[in-house]
Amino acid sequence: MSNKQKIPTDGSSGLGQNPFAALSSAGLPAGRPSATDTSNIQAGSAGRSSEPRQEKNRGRVEVRRETGGRSGKTVTVVDGFVGIGLPEKEQLTKKMRGACGCGGTVKEGAIEIQGDQRETVARILREAGFRPVFAGG
Repeated sequence: MSNKQKIPTDGSSGLGQNPFAALSSAGLPAGRPSATDTSNIQAGSAGRSSEPRQEKNRGRVEVRRETGGRSGKTVTVVDGFVGIGLPEKEQLTKKMRGACGCGGTVKEGAIEIQGDQRETVARILREAGFRPVFAGG
């Protein structure tokens, strides 16, 4: 074991060259301005909120109340989503559960919220840019 060279850890000699020293930003697109750089900010964008803009109409979704097959318990079902994936449905479900104060899940592409929560669910869907339509009873 005496043939191994030991690397000094006292910090006096570097471990080699910096691999990023030769990199340059020539030929790369300009990035976002930093928080301190105000020269690129347009006058019209100063009054806008920092929230991302939602699309005006992301599609029609059905909001209905169901009791069948659930031992008489009522659930609110949101169905008919087009163009959104499971992660976004789960995010919407989490927001609905928090606003309604009840449980909920995503089953077979539909969001199920416990109880008759149609008005609250519709409000959250409108805020997210969807067009909720009440279906059924």
